[in-house]
Amino acid sequence: MRDLHLSLNQTQRVRLESALYELQSLAPAAAVTVADTIPVNHEDNILKGHGTSDQDGEVVATLCGVVERVNKLVYVRTLRARYKPEVGDIIVGRVIEIAPKRWRLEINFSQDAVLMLSSMNLPDGIQRRRTAVDELNMRSIFEENDVVCAEVRGFQHDGSLHLQARSQKYGKLERGQLLTVPPYLVKRQKQHFHHLEQYDVDLILGCNGFIWVGEHVVVRENTSKAGDQKTSSTEVETYTPLETRKHICRLANAVRMLSALGFTLTVELITETAEASSASTVEINDMLGAEFYVQTAEREAKRRADLLKKNGAR
Repeated sequence: MRDLHLSLNQTQRVRLESALYELQSLAPAAAVTVADTIPVNHEDNILKGHGTSDQDGEVVATLCGVVERVNKLVYVRTLRARYKPEVGDIIVGRVIEIAPKRWRLEINFSQDAVLMLSSMNLPDGIQRRRTAVDELNMRSIFEENDVVCAEVRGFQHDGSLHLQARSQKYGKLERGQLLTVPPYLVKRQKQHFHHLEQYDVDLILGCNGFIWVGEHVVVRENTSKAGDQKTSSTEVETYTPLETRKHICRLANAVRMLSALGFTLTVELITETAEASSASTVEINDMLGAEFYVQTAEREAKRRADLLKKNGAR
């Protein structure tokens, strides 16, 4: 739970503390601190993973976090750790420098990431060698402060993190908001790109804690016969409709509030929170007020309790 700086009255404070206590009691994972003993069955030939150590025949935690078990592997997952890139991660970053044949991006990591010109899908869509002309035109693709979506390609021998954007779903992001949340609140999933049709909004949950909420972009690929030029066109309007901008702001405030409460960010929880604010006729700017924070914590506590009862009844 992150520090909340809210102007709560006495009733709201009691309600919030009650909801947070219930959420903590419903947590399925066991939280540990340094030197805590982790209960295990030694007859199962347990494998001790990250954040654990063997002392006097007992498995103890060397980090503060949550105990996780995957088959025979036992490890401690730190809750407030920095982002640790893995190959295949979907990330959102901001261009901070244009260097020879590469862009440097800030991705909420201990060092900047590199997107090579050769790892970028060119605007004309043609698969070919990059020339000196392409290098001169790099600024026409991305320039400083542009927000970019890409995929982690891997680490190079010099330790630098390399990205790739060889698909139409990657590239420059426009007409939206970039939000920063703690990376541990975004879990790795099969799908990080979400088109919220009811809002006509795109939601990208970057594994690095950068989240993009923006106007939906339709990308069409036109592939002609072999040897002909392959083109891709993006439907672009001259402005973002007012209603869409309101949806973007409402969803962005939902992300901000859920992040402050320390809830794991999923597309379902974000949309449910936005819909709850709309159904309660809560104005967009009032979503960050004390009362809606309390209501959201109470609603999440009730949802988790109902889910626990449902699973227990099976």
